[in-house]
Formats: sequence, structure tokens, C-alpha cells
Amino acid sequence: MDDNNMDDDATRLGRFRGFTPNQDQESSDDTDETRLGALPHIGRSNTTVPTQPLGQSPVPRADSQRTAHRHPLIPTEHPRRGQSPVSTPTRQQRTPRPAEVRGPASDASITRFGEVFNAIVDNVSEAVIGKEHTIRQCVTALMAGGHVLLEDNPGTGKTQLARAIANSIESPFKRIQFTPDLLPGDVVGVTFYDQQTGAFTFRKGPVFAATVLADEINRASPKTQSALLEVMEEQKVTVDGVTHDVPQPFMVIATQNPIEQLGTYRLPEAQLDRFLIKTSLGDPGHEASLSILREARVRDRAATVRPVTTGADVLAMRAIAETVHVDDAILEYVVRLVEATRHNDRIAVGSSIRGALALVRSARVWAAADSRSYVVPADVKELASAVLAHRVILTPEATFAGDTTDSVIASVLDDVVAPTIGA
Repeated sequence: MDDNNMDDDATRLGRFRGFTPNQDQESSDDTDETRLGALPHIGRSNTTVPTQPLGQSPVPRADSQRTAHRHPLIPTEHPRRGQSPVSTPTRQQRTPRPAEVRGPASDASITRFGEVFNAIVDNVSEAVIGKEHTIRQCVTALMAGGHVLLEDNPGTGKTQLARAIANSIESPFKRIQFTPDLLPGDVVGVTFYDQQTGAFTFRKGPVFAATVLADEINRASPKTQSALLEVMEEQKVTVDGVTHDVPQPFMVIATQNPIEQLGTYRLPEAQLDRFLIKTSLGDPGHEASLSILREARVRDRAATVRPVTTGADVLAMRAIAETVHVDDAILEYVVRLVEATRHNDRIAVGSSIRGALALVRSARVWAAADSRSYVVPADVKELASAVLAHRVILTPEATFAGDTTDSVIASVLDDVVAPTIGA
């Protein structure tokens, strides 16, 4: 067959389909349009996308019809030349959330909250003796949906406390031992090529657990430390452009040693701000030390802790805590405390609005744990140092003078007048 006959056949075939070979039509566009028209559409009943013969313009639709076919959770792809907008059907993976509690919580709900809260505290106290106040702070962060940074000397029970809290909840728990050679993929997971299936597979890292213990977090490099930033703030992990939700309730309990500097990397302020509470255990008292020595045969006290609640109960308790009433006078008090950190001569960088939000959320949980449906100024005062101290940076002069962030926050509490109940 000669070239002229082949050209004539191609021309006749093109006219039969409605276009000529000279038209500016890309084959890849036709293939994409055909594939998009054949895909099912999410959230539409008995609705299909009409496909047009090649070379013909799509039939225009009314604006109301186009709007009715658009799903709020499905992004719309930008049309190519000569195409009409076509919705790209992608299914959004969402983590189930508990039902919202509307209006103020009932007395029964507040009572139930206090029972669950105290049950966790008493359970953890069996492993960490004589540190009830610190335990209550950590459980407060759990109920508020935040994270905890435990900073203390070696041998004070930081890891035991973190493991005891995790063991008190019937939910997945993972531990990450941070080392200088730890990589971000070792924390969040990696995508690898599976030769058996011939496809790329995502292998989840240890961060995909309800409770994650980041032991000695300051021993890892800043690159690895920053791998926790997204998951701590947004409860999600993005790897190779794909976002994955972590289990709920999600909580990171990190520990670090403040006295060792060799082979450690100081946590950046951006990551410190992600922790709702920063606290320490300190050395046990005399009676607590005697009690620990009498049970010296127990080598792993945290392993003896059994679950007293479930992850679903924790999510329900979080919803109840959000309904605790905070009066405008209390909100004004929190704002004045945060503003005082920004204008203090000994503070170079004060707390951000995130610190004020963290203080209000923690105060709500603290009040509900005391079987109250409202916040009082004492709740704010008891939590101010644990919530705000790690969010401020002292001036060099204050540091050389021996001041600490805790002592400066204490002076701020003395300077700012608290509201009077019933006034």
C-alpha cells in the first residue's frame, strides 16, 4: 500500500469520527477524558458523567446541574483546552470522631469524667509512687488532646510514667528510642517497592499508635525531631505526597535529659510549642523512697499496670471537657497573663496565642477532674507554669542572673490580679 492511499484512509477515518488529522487534538487528552467519564462518582445516586464521541464538544450543562453534581469534599480538576470541568472522584479517608456534646455537660457527665480521670491517676500511681501532681498534669494533657514533655534527671521514672499512662488505656502503644542515627523514615514510615506485588507499599512507622513514647528525644538530630511536627499538630502524617491519619486518641509523651549535652540536640522552640505541658518528676520523698525499696523485687513497675479505660472513653471525655464553662472574666485573666509575658523585662520572647488556648483547654480538664462544670482562677494558676514556662525565652541578663522560666511565670502570676469569684 503506498503513502497516498494510507493518507486517504486516515482522512476518511478521521471524518467518520468527526475530526481531521490536522486538528490540534492531543491523544493524551482524549484518553484522560474517556477515563474520567468512565469513573464512578462519590456521593451521587444514579448519576454518570456523559462521554462524547471523539472530536465533538461536550454538551453544555446548566449551572444548577453542574453545582448539584459537585461534592464538597472532592477537588475539581482544572480543565484542559477544549474540555469542560470534570470532578475527580477521590475518596477521602477520615478518622471517625466521637459525637459532639452540645450544650453544657450534665452533672452525671461531669461525675463520670472525674471517675475516669481519677481511675487513670490511681492506676498510674501504682507504678510511679509519690508523684500524684505530675501524674494529674500528664492525664490532663491526655484528656485535652495534647502532648507532654518530661524533662528530668536520669533515674527519676520518666519512662515508667509514660509507659504506665499508655498501659492504663486499652489502645495501641509504641516506643521510639531516639538515637543520633535515627532517620525521619524510622519514625513516620517509608514507601518501598514490593517485588512480590510489583507495587509501591507504605510501611507505617511507630508513630501510628494511640500513645507514642519518644524516649530521649533530644538525642536525635533536628531533622528527625521535626518529623514529629506535623503529626503532633495535625494528627496526620504525609509521606511521598500521601496523607495518612493516625489512630485516635493520639498522644506523644517525650522524655529528655537536661544535664547531658554531649551527643544531644536541643529541641527547637517551634517543637517545644507543640507540647501542651512540660513538667518534671523530681526525686521521690522519704516515704516514697522507702516504699519503692520495699518492693525492690519488682523490676518493671509499669508492666504491672493494667488498662482501666479504652480509647473510646478518652474521646468521650475530651468531648465532655469541651463543654466546661469558662467565664469571660477567666478568659480576660488568661489573656492578661499571656500579654504580661510579652512585656516582661526578663522575657525576650513571650507566649503566643497558642499558649493561651492551651491554658484554657487544660483548665477545663482540671475543673472537670475536680467534678466541676466551670473553671475557677485557681485552675489557671495551678497549670500556668506547666503550660506557659516552656513557651517563653528569657533574656541573657535574666539567664545570667539565675532566673528560670518557672520563676518568671510565678512572678507574672503575682503581678496579674486574678478575678474574684462572684464579683
